[in-house]
Amino acid sequence: MLLFETPEVVALDKPAGVSLATSRSPDRSEEDAVARLTAACGEGVGTGWRLVHRLDVGTTGVVLLARSEAAHRALTACFQQGRARKTYRALVWSCPEPREGIFDDPLGRDPRDGRRMAVRPGGKRAVTRYAVLERFAALADLRLSPETGRTHQIRVHLNAHGSPIAGDDLYGDVTRWESVADMALRRSLARLIRPLLHAERIEIPSMGLDVSAELPADYVRLLETLRSGEPRT
Repeated sequence: MLLFETPEVVALDKPAGVSLATSRSPDRSEEDAVARLTAACGEGVGTGWRLVHRLDVGTTGVVLLARSEAAHRALTACFQQGRARKTYRALVWSCPEPREGIFDDPLGRDPRDGRRMAVRPGGKRAVTRYAVLERFAALADLRLSPETGRTHQIRVHLNAHGSPIAGDDLYGDVTRWESVADMALRRSLARLIRPLLHAERIEIPSMGLDVSAELPADYVRLLETLRSGEPRT
């Protein structure tokens, strides 16, 4: 879905399952990543766009593209200098304590698994603010604001503090749903095929940009199941 458009910038609502990964491989170019994204969003935004930032393959929500080199440079600088405010939502196991706080563990590559990042002394600075929106018996709905942009940052921070994202089979216990007593909730959790992480909003005040994406259907369905069957606080 197209969320925002100017001649130089567009914002798309990325669905789950679209890889924005790039490399020097012929089939992993930035042009291919943009083509996958625009095709999945069903928007004829044309060619010549460049990715300003990336989301993990399972993450949904706001992605910015720039057309000109000047627009790309300006937007990239906003992200690198902390002038782009990013807001995410996540449904997580357990509930962080206190209900609002900051994770600031340094992150680096996991020496035991090259696919993963991990909390590592001497790693790169990483800061994630969080707030609990709703707390259920087994899970919690969080709003998160990463102040840095490390690979898998939110996923690693949440897992390191005992609240991995529901559906995250890379950072968390993939069979945790088996211990849930509520059968409707257990079935919903068993069907998850991605981490329930959503890039809800990007604000860049200096450029007059403020874009939001609604929660995706799978996130909404699980919230409804939680609200109908579990006590909440």
